[in-house]
Amino acid sequence: MYCIGCGAKIQTEDKNALGFLPAGALKKKKAERDQMEAVQAGDEGSEAFVKNEDLYCQRCFRLRHYNEIAPTSLTDADFLRLLKEIGQHNALIVNVVDIFDFNGSLIPNLHKLTGGNDLLMVANKRDVLPKSLKVGKMTAWLREQAASRGLKPKDILITSAQNKDDVAELMEAIEHYRRGRDVYVVGVTNVGKSTLINAIIKSASGSEDVITTSRFPGTTLDKIEIPLDEDSALIDTPGIIHRGQMAHYLEPEDLKYVSPRKEINPKTYQLNPEQTLFFGGLARFDFISGERQGMTAYFDNEINVHRTKLEGATEFYEKHKGELLAPALVGAKLVRREFKITDKSDIVFSGLGWVRVPQKAVVAAWVPEGVDVVVRKALIG
Repeated sequence: MYCIGCGAKIQTEDKNALGFLPAGALKKKKAERDQMEAVQAGDEGSEAFVKNEDLYCQRCFRLRHYNEIAPTSLTDADFLRLLKEIGQHNALIVNVVDIFDFNGSLIPNLHKLTGGNDLLMVANKRDVLPKSLKVGKMTAWLREQAASRGLKPKDILITSAQNKDDVAELMEAIEHYRRGRDVYVVGVTNVGKSTLINAIIKSASGSEDVITTSRFPGTTLDKIEIPLDEDSALIDTPGIIHRGQMAHYLEPEDLKYVSPRKEINPKTYQLNPEQTLFFGGLARFDFISGERQGMTAYFDNEINVHRTKLEGATEFYEKHKGELLAPALVGAKLVRREFKITDKSDIVFSGLGWVRVPQKAVVAAWVPEGVDVVVRKALIG
């Protein structure tokens, strides 16, 4: 018996291990199942029987109902081990990436993990990006970025799990490219993979929120199989932990800042050289030299952006982090990366957002040590 929420094998012995369910709760669940089987045998209430297949471990139950998260014993090596078998099967690979954080949501060496299998790339969370970002331009950029990393997807879809038409288009694409094969859905943590699969399940069967989802990294702990027909299945895999993501440096209550749920509203700041922008207490942007220009910040709407002078900015951060500059980091310090910008570019803070620099400038980005900073051609404007 397996938890339908995270895929872990149900056990009653160790409350600190994966898949734990109290013996009494499991006994009650088995009794309900036996009763439903008896009803089904009498050809009555088969729908009720299906609904009682929703067996959740204690961790998923608490996460779903109380938003409580329990630590897991899985390591990065465990996640990779669970994915290595993909290359041994003839299947379609659906790679879900976060359109809000593409570079931070790529799986290292994905082409090696998947062998020669066909790849369908799905850029999720379209609903959080400004409508001024054109789908065609974004698709072309994604294809270029995928190619630079050795990936050759059969197709690239830009989608949102919140949009029924997008989900229907994804289902059609999956059916077209899988050709009767199993479908493995892969991605790093927090790209919305399980949310997207839940949207597919809801579209196909009407069932809602079958797989456990949350902002917490590593919610899915083992493979979860959803039958597509008698011979094949859609398989949700654990999210790979990407240590370059901002989410791993935040308290649970602050994860909302790196997982926008609504369309972000860009904010433009007319900056002079030697001015600084703080994004809460999580990151910092310095305009070192160049002509006065409008820098546009693309971050979650709830993040407090504070402008100050570059001189004394470090002391200002140390004095006000966690208060005026909130939320604050957990067990990490900000480190500096300097860039010379020659064309309209985005300075991307992995998993948090980006700043568009429209003209020539020398700038610096400060992020927690270990978090990636990427410079790319501006996607908007």
